[in-house]
Amino acid sequence: MCNPCHSPDGLAGRDAAIEEALSLPAGAVTFEPASPEVFCRQLHVAVEQSPVAIAITDLDGRILYANRCYQEISGYSLSDLLGRTPALVQSGETPAEIYRELWGAITNGCVWEGVLKNRRGNGEIYWAKQVITPVRNAAGELVNFVAVQEDVTKQRRQQNELRLLAMVFETGQATLITDAEMRIEKVNQAFVDITGYQAEEVVGQTPRLFKSGRHDKAFYDRLWESLETTGHWQGEIWNRNRFGEVYPLWQSITAVLDDHGQVRNYVAVFHNISERKRMEQELERQASRDHLTGAYNRRAFDTALRQAMQEAEHDGQPLSLLLLDIDHFKAVNDRHGHDVGDRVLQSVAKRLSTSLRSSDLLARWGGEEFAILLPGTPLKGAATFADRLRAQVAEQRLHGISITVSIGISALRPGEGPEALLRRVDTALYRAKNAGRNSVVVDAEPGGNGESAHGEEMP
Repeated sequence: MCNPCHSPDGLAGRDAAIEEALSLPAGAVTFEPASPEVFCRQLHVAVEQSPVAIAITDLDGRILYANRCYQEISGYSLSDLLGRTPALVQSGETPAEIYRELWGAITNGCVWEGVLKNRRGNGEIYWAKQVITPVRNAAGELVNFVAVQEDVTKQRRQQNELRLLAMVFETGQATLITDAEMRIEKVNQAFVDITGYQAEEVVGQTPRLFKSGRHDKAFYDRLWESLETTGHWQGEIWNRNRFGEVYPLWQSITAVLDDHGQVRNYVAVFHNISERKRMEQELERQASRDHLTGAYNRRAFDTALRQAMQEAEHDGQPLSLLLLDIDHFKAVNDRHGHDVGDRVLQSVAKRLSTSLRSSDLLARWGGEEFAILLPGTPLKGAATFADRLRAQVAEQRLHGISITVSIGISALRPGEGPEALLRRVDTALYRAKNAGRNSVVVDAEPGGNGESAHGEEMP
């Protein structure tokens, strides 16, 4: 290790300057001074054990000495540093004019103080607050530069976070800041605009004030697990505003730590996504609905059928399926045109949908065919319902045209797949058409012959 007291351009021969810098105040207890060699060794030990990083260079900036703290901060060993200039730790991210200002100051014998963005030996960026002092010999000539630096990376990051938070706080993003116990300390105007709460109504409260009841305990457990392990959570959450309205938010929560790594604050930034959700629902509706009749389309029906079958099997509940066809629809199109045909389809769909329960599902199966799912309805109840539908359609003249429908009915059997159920209900519809139309045919139970009826003959 290079001892700065004995380096060629080091501190040897500067006892007078050292004694002046460390001289005792007037009236202090005096003692016999150590020899220059002993004193220099003591000074070296003190510098080595200093909690601040210290480096000494020659007038060309070549490092002659660096204490342990400097080595730890820079990530370089003493052998890596000796003879090199501080350019070794430059990150390339500090503006060149700062270095010009620094070099101009110290070469003119002035102390320079500032913050540099450096790079450790492992490539990690760090911020160093530095004071560089020119050293003169007894003749007043510049002989060395002494740099004392402190790693202020954590402080800079916190300052950057605070600046960022301040920017966010003044933007359109709603912002809420709490203490470590989740008591609200501050909110911005965007928060007031979204929630309806004034700042004085929420300061001192906790965010439980906004709970909508839409989320279970497991949701909040996952949220807190993320905050505690990563210091961050982001996701969709439903809150309740001051007027009792429940609305969706996209929210980001960040834990802000103090110098000891303990949570000091939580910062939540959010925005209302009601319009986005509405658009998503509309797109989903468009993707799942038949554009002409408003009934579900074939793809949505297939998904709903599989889900309904799984639920029926799981709960041990019946599930019936109706397949309905508008009689002589091709003739309506040929005679009256497709515009009238479209209006007939719309009128039939409307008549069918007004007769359904909220748990039932109407879908346009294709062309002039409609399918109806009846969860929780046994075959006999489905047959009664189907005949009522048939009669209601037949009673009306749609756009001056007499319209009738044929309906096939089937019920889910244990262990049956959707293809088998659909095949049976399609067969029942085919029989209804062959029976003269304006008919309802119930799919036969295993070993049966099926059952058909017209109007009030239906049991």
